Amino acid sequence: MKIFSFLFALLLVIFHGAAGTGFAQRPRPFLRCGYRGTFCSPGICPRGNAYLGVCRSGYSCCKW
Repeated sequence: MKIFSFLFALLLVIFHGAAGTGFAQRPRPFLRCGYRGTFCSPGICPRGNAYLGVCRSGYSCCKW
């Protein structure tokens, strides 16, 4: 009986993570960066700047 409670909890965790996302996620489009205090940075954003997403392959969109 303990295995049933474990499996039930595991299924809840799996379905909670999949809720609303669909099983096959589409790739997200690149962000339009370089306006309103945003800029593209190769690799990760410099220290003190917030990460917003991906500008293009290998570049991060950062906010001043």
